[in-house]
Formats: sequence, structure tokens, C-alpha cells
Amino acid sequence: MNTLTPDVVQLRPSGRGPMRPIGAMAAKGAVKLAIGIADAICLALCFAVAYAIRETGTGPDIRGAWAEHLLVALVAIPVWIGLFARQRLYTSRFIVRRVDEWRRIMHGSAAAMFSVAAAGYALQLNVSRAWVILAGVLAIAVVGLERELVRRLFARVRQRGRMLRDVVIIGNNDEARDLGTMLRQDPTLGYRVVGFVADGEDGDVLGTADETLDVVRRTGAGGVIVASSSLSVAVSNRLVRDLVHSGVHVELSSTLRDVAPERLTVRPLGPFPVVYLEPCRPVGWRSAAKRTFDLAGAAVGLLVVAPLFGAIALAIALDSRGPVIFRQIRVGKDGRPFEVRKFRTMVPDAEAQVDELRAHNEADGPLFKLRDDPRVTRVGRMLRRTSLDELPQLLNVIRGEMSLVGPRPALPMELLEWEQTLHARLRVKPGITGMWQVSGRSDSSFEAYSRLDLYYVDNWSLFNDLTILAKTVPTVLFGRGAY
Repeated sequence: MNTLTPDVVQLRPSGRGPMRPIGAMAAKGAVKLAIGIADAICLALCFAVAYAIRETGTGPDIRGAWAEHLLVALVAIPVWIGLFARQRLYTSRFIVRRVDEWRRIMHGSAAAMFSVAAAGYALQLNVSRAWVILAGVLAIAVVGLERELVRRLFARVRQRGRMLRDVVIIGNNDEARDLGTMLRQDPTLGYRVVGFVADGEDGDVLGTADETLDVVRRTGAGGVIVASSSLSVAVSNRLVRDLVHSGVHVELSSTLRDVAPERLTVRPLGPFPVVYLEPCRPVGWRSAAKRTFDLAGAAVGLLVVAPLFGAIALAIALDSRGPVIFRQIRVGKDGRPFEVRKFRTMVPDAEAQVDELRAHNEADGPLFKLRDDPRVTRVGRMLRRTSLDELPQLLNVIRGEMSLVGPRPALPMELLEWEQTLHARLRVKPGITGMWQVSGRSDSSFEAYSRLDLYYVDNWSLFNDLTILAKTVPTVLFGRGAY
């Protein structure tokens, strides 16, 4: 899931459009058919497993009604697939993000379970309602996992330059170029930029805005993306109307960047479609929920990792002289300083050596990182690779100085080099893990680090916290970006 892509509004084409290659259309249809068959196989497996569980369970005996259950399953599977189709689960533009795909799977399965149970009751079939519910729960999990495998397969294929939709970007300003750069750097989004069209602007363009339809036909592009800030309202309305009427898929940027799409709602305001931006403030019950979640998570975490503390402390003490726990002043919420706790991974005088090593700094901005830092001890290198050195920060969470999830706790000296906009990250507590930590950590640039932290602050939700925690597990296990 790429959460930092500019938001776009999609318009469906009407009328006859540019001729598309028959092979491309057939391939697209074959892919949809294959996914539909895979869904049907998963559903059949779920019905069979649910029947086996109920047959051996402690509930009413259903062995004598196997024929009725089989008949219901055979009818239910195409109904289920139809409801999946109604949820747009076979239309790629509606399931760009994992969370959207899972939500649609759950909604479709819930509707299918209700339909099957209602039909069984109306027809007085000897069908176990528990079997239907169990099959539905299994379907959500199994189809969700199958779709995750499909998503990974698509990502690999797209990274090789295949199964990409060719698009033309309308505009040649900063927003348009940023869109083009993003799509070229991340082919897993499913687009290949064939060029730009723009009026009265310098640069390598394929034509003017009025020539967009001709450019689309000439290049065989499957759609256009409009950088809304690059066009006047009059030109944008006329151009979009003509393109959609000609059957071209049109997407318009919202001009908002780093805003979670679920916060945007399109609604009418007289003749104008306007975008309402849902406020996102961790106050009131949201703040209480986050604090409760932090306390519960930190308490459970301390209980689970408590046996490790003694072993790590002993390893540090045997490896080098100095304290086991490293303490350092960091900047917390609202700019308040606090003392962060970590297992010591460096020699005791590590901070005194920073100035002489600064010339070898491999990070940009105010960050200081060395892949082969000579100050790191043998045990410290292992602790950093596995992120075990962060465990004492659970105590900072208990004390209310940190959160389980949040921006990286910054050093006071780093604030001196921050731009004014970056101070917004101080509106929330720093976290043990966060978007930066699960997106490359030490391999990320300072610009990416800044955007990720600001995105988290501006779009906070408890669901986002759970998602980041889930992503933290593979990041730590595989040591991505840790050194």
C-alpha cells in the first residue's frame, strides 16, 4: 500500500472510446476470469472445511443432510462471486489499497452469508446456520490470503514492465512532474507514463491540452491523469467532458498530497462537486483509546520480553565496559524533553566521537547514520539488527513519554535544522515504531522521513497504528534498513 501517493478522483468513460488492442482486452478479461475461478475454488474449500468441522463438532448431527448442504454450496458460490463483483473486487482501480480489498471482501461475504441463510430458511432446507457462518468466516480469511498472493504476483509482474496501463499526464507543472516521477518509480501501482501534454509550458510534451485525445489515440494509452493545479477551471471542465464522452478513463488529482483517501468525501454543493476533508485529531475519546492501547500493549510486551532483559544485559556487560542502559535526551510531544531508554549498543564515549565521524555521515539532513559505525559493539550490532535495543522504551510508553506508534523521537540538535512545517510532528508523542521505521528506516532519505512522519500526524487513526505494528514484525525479523 502506497499511502503517500497524491489523491485522484476517477471518472468512468461513456460512449465509444479509442480503439484498444484486442490482445490487451483479452488478457485483461482472462486475468479477471482467473481471479474469479481462484475465488470460487477458495469458497468451495471453505464450504467443505466448514462442513467437516460441523460434522465432527458437538452441535446437531448434519451428516444426513450432506446432499442439501452440497446443493446450497453449489448455488451459493456463484451468488458469492456475484456479490464480490458488485463490491468491485474484479475492478483494479477500486482495490488499489489492501485495506479497501479486505473491506470489500468482508462486505461481500457478509451479504452472501445473509443471503444463503435467508434462502435456506425460506425454502425450509435442513442446512446448519452455523455451517454458513463458519464458511463465511473462513471465506474472508482464505479469499483475503488468496488475494494477497495475487497482489504479490501482480507486483512482481508489473515490476518487470508487464500488465501496466499506459497513461498520458495532462500538465507540466510541479504536481504533474511529481505524479510522473512517482508512477515511474513505483510500477506496482500499475501505470506506465507515455508522456505529458500541456499548453504554453516548456518541456518535453507530446502536444497541447486540446490535442490530448489525438495523443491518446496515437500512443494507445488506456487513460489520462489530470494534474488539476495545471489547468484553469474552464479548460479542465471542457477537456474532461470531451475525454470521458470519447470513452477515455480520466483521473483527476485532488491537489492534496499526503492526505489519507478515507478522509475525503465528495459531495454536491449546488452545481459544484466539493471534497470534504474529515478532521483528524487524536483528542477526546481517540486520545483515551490510544493511551489505553499503549498501556495494554506495553504491559503485555514487557511481560513477554522480560526473560530477554537479563540475557541481553548480561551479554552487554560481558562484551564491553559501561552501563547496560543508554539514556539520552530526546524531544517529545509539544517539544517537551524526556529521557529515552535503550540497551547500550555503542562504546561508552560514543557521543564524544560524533564530531570526528561527521565527515563520514551517510544520512542527509540533520540525521547521522553510518552503516559500519566503529562505535557499535559486537553485541550492539546484533541488537540493532534485531531492534532488541529498543525494548526498554516500553518503559517510556508506560510513563506516558512515548507511544507504541508515532514519529521517531528526535534529538534536540536536530530541531535546529528542521523546516517550520516539520515541527507539526511534535503534536503527537514519539513512538517506538512508526511509518518511517517500517518504510526503510536507515535506508530512507530525510525528505522521505519528514513526509512519513507528517503523514502519520495528519492522518492518525487507531487502525493505522495496528497496521504499522503489523508491518513492524516482518521489518524487524528481516532487519530491513537496520544498522
